[in-house]
Amino acid sequence: MKVSSVSQMRDLDQRAIEEFGIDEVILMENAGQAAYFAILNESDLGEQNFLIFCGTGNNGGDGLVVARKIHSNGGRVKVLLLGDESKFKRAAKRNFEIISKLPIEVQRVESPEFIKSDLLQATTVVDAILGTGLEKEVGGLYRAIIQLINESGKKVISIDIPSGINGNTGEVMGIAVNADHTITYGLPKPGNLLYPGYEMGGKLWVSHISFPPSLYNSTTIKVETNDPIKLPQRAPAGHKGDFGEVLFIAGAASYLGAPYFSTLSFLKAGGGYSRLATPKSISSFLANKGSEIVLLPQEETPSGSISPQNKDNLLELSEKMDMVVLGPGLSLNEATQELVRELAKEVKKPLLIDGDGITAISKDLEIIRGRKAELILTPHLGEMSRITEKSISQISKNKIEILQKTARDLSAVIVLKGAHSLIGYPDERVFINLSGNSGMATAGSGDVLTGTIAAMFGLGLSPQDSVRMGVFMHGFSGDLAAREKGEDGITAEDIMNYLPLALKTYRDDFEEVTKDFYHTIHII
Repeated sequence: MKVSSVSQMRDLDQRAIEEFGIDEVILMENAGQAAYFAILNESDLGEQNFLIFCGTGNNGGDGLVVARKIHSNGGRVKVLLLGDESKFKRAAKRNFEIISKLPIEVQRVESPEFIKSDLLQATTVVDAILGTGLEKEVGGLYRAIIQLINESGKKVISIDIPSGINGNTGEVMGIAVNADHTITYGLPKPGNLLYPGYEMGGKLWVSHISFPPSLYNSTTIKVETNDPIKLPQRAPAGHKGDFGEVLFIAGAASYLGAPYFSTLSFLKAGGGYSRLATPKSISSFLANKGSEIVLLPQEETPSGSISPQNKDNLLELSEKMDMVVLGPGLSLNEATQELVRELAKEVKKPLLIDGDGITAISKDLEIIRGRKAELILTPHLGEMSRITEKSISQISKNKIEILQKTARDLSAVIVLKGAHSLIGYPDERVFINLSGNSGMATAGSGDVLTGTIAAMFGLGLSPQDSVRMGVFMHGFSGDLAAREKGEDGITAEDIMNYLPLALKTYRDDFEEVTKDFYHTIHII
């Protein structure tokens, strides 16, 4: 599903009105009707006391429609206005005029004390206060009201986005409503799907409010959810070479987990032939740990990392591979870092750079700009900071735009790892991944992701689709692990060991997985 920025949604609204003649009043009516439908799906109307908080913008106008729908169908509802009703414009003003003629109690909130008794009597609160266009921190009366709503313990339904969440970034602007359900319109906004906004929104409903598909499926909207792709069938008579041969250049004396998890995850996720170039001193340990891995012991630096003297042999071997993975646990030894930069420039096969490899190339990005073969980078926020020379805080507040610019500039597919990882393409498309859970925030999880992406390529997907499916399948495996073990205490080994089941479940129950396993976005 496409995901629109706040400005894009304003443009879609305007185009619906001007190009298709869909009156603004109709759009607002459809928005309120959709919210009412979601409420009806989750509540027994006759047993609820609804309290609707309305701002004086279009978000508040949507809330007024909801109030009218509830009243029309016999529900008990009261409207509390935050602001002067004279500020309502166009469709919102029209709906205020309508509701003023109905026997619905409407009161203006003058102070936080004013609402306490109403909150006590309410069973369900509807938040139609601020909407998606919020750009500054919430303060004053609005802050106090949101705090009281959160403290009330009532069921909360937010219109478009929980009030206080930035629609473009998902960040909390000082304080935000903690909703049980959110009904958003046209398309989801990034703030509905990125943390912490995603967590604050509860169950997410989407209504296209009668937009024609040509609007909400427009190619000008570059962001979308990472919807799963069907995997190629395995050839019944295939041999290990048919499912990908990947060279992993990874590991150092102090980093044993990264080479192990990345190379074995490749096999666990369906890859065929996993070769590991790693320092001699740790090869025997890794051979005992993962006997299925083909070990290629390398000459070492004095600190136990891969020596630059291996360069020519590694380049020659890379020519026989389908893909090269460079970086997991290589260490920050300067000689090895320089080796990484030289390999990144000269390897002619599709190249995935992770971990310490990203640190190496971040010091001279020119070496990767001229690459002809596909390039995949998998940074976490700290590594993305090194690539972009922006602070983690700057990136966190503008993830999508910075990812788009960086992927385009480097002609790379970039996975910005984290809760709901983002996948950026050179053409500025960005995919928001929705699989995974907090238990996966554990050492080695990123190495498992690296191997999983390589495996998807080995199974026959394109490099770009391999990244999307690798990220999804990695999260799916973590979700299966969490379902069996709980999120606390999941390790990278758990994620890796659930990969075969994740692939099997995905292949056997594709429709169930894609439609039923992730109850994330519900279309009204």
